[in-house]
Amino acid sequence: MTPVRVLLVDDDALVRSGLRMMLAGAADRVEVVGEADDGRGVLAAVDRHRPDVVLMDIRMPQLDGIAATRLLRAQPAPPQVLVLTTFDADELVLQALRAGAAGFLLKDTPPPQIVQAIELVAAGEAMLSPGVTRQLIALVAGDGEAAARAERARERLAMLSPREHEVALAVGRGCANAEIAAQLHMSVATVKAHVSRLLAKLELDNRVQIALLVNDAG
Repeated sequence: MTPVRVLLVDDDALVRSGLRMMLAGAADRVEVVGEADDGRGVLAAVDRHRPDVVLMDIRMPQLDGIAATRLLRAQPAPPQVLVLTTFDADELVLQALRAGAAGFLLKDTPPPQIVQAIELVAAGEAMLSPGVTRQLIALVAGDGEAAARAERARERLAMLSPREHEVALAVGRGCANAEIAAQLHMSVATVKAHVSRLLAKLELDNRVQIALLVNDAG
């Protein structure tokens, strides 16, 4: 099995060094192929190293992880992004997810869970629990744009077929492909095909954005 190729992006050299050393313990599963010390260097580093997953710090001094994620997701066939943060449900995390990150990790996450998260997002799964999704949505539920966002989300979901809508709701609950397959009595391959169609039809980057859209719609 080929290891997942990982790019580290963090302005703290000690954090990058710690992540590199930690991931070296799972060299058969993940491989650190490069580093960048700020969001400004992400595009060049991705072109040079061709990672599958980028571990991206949110708070960086010149170009933060949110802007860097947005730039990266606008490129053809971009890698998946996992953002690194100190706080598990703050507004910056939500902004990063809306920008296209596939999930997030706390910087003190145990090494085995970091490796698992990297493998999950590389395989197209989400790294976001239903409980955390609810916390993040609650951050903006009462803001001035919530009603307009809900209306737009409902209009977009109305474009889906009944089966696609069922799959979208399951993704919104944080279910993995195998769980959706069991709930809706279909194969995992069929679920993956539905998720791919949802991403194309809704013009979204990943299943986390499907979950956010479902939650926006209420």
